[in-house]
Amino acid sequence: MTASDPPPSALLPLPAATFHILMALAEEDRHGYAILQDVAARTRGEVRLGPGTLYRSIQRMLEQGLIVEVRERPAPEEDDERRRYYRITPFGGVVARAEGRRLAELVKLARASGFVTRPA
Repeated sequence: MTASDPPPSALLPLPAATFHILMALAEEDRHGYAILQDVAARTRGEVRLGPGTLYRSIQRMLEQGLIVEVRERPAPEEDDERRRYYRITPFGGVVARAEGRRLAELVKLARASGFVTRPA
C-alpha cells in the first residue's frame, strides 16, 4: 500500500467480477484468457465473465491500483506476445481481504436470520 491509496473500505463492496479477478490473480500472474478460465473453473461454471466485462474490470482495477501489468513473461515457446499479464498489488490484496471479511460477515448475518443453513 502507498500513502496515496484510498482506504480499502472506500472500494467496498467490490463488483463481483473484480473480486473474482483478484482471486484468480492471488496465486499467480495471469493473462486475460487464463483469468476467464480460472474464474469458470473456480466457480464450476457458475460465473463466466465475458471479454468486455473482463477488460473493463481490468482497466478500472489498473486505475485503482488493485493490479498491475507485468513485464515478466513465460518462455517464448509457451507464450503469445499479444498477451498481457497481470499481478495483484499489495493494495489489491488488502482490498480483497477486506471484501472477504465483509462477505463473511454478511453470510454470518444471513445464517442468523435463517436465510443460510450450514451444510450437513
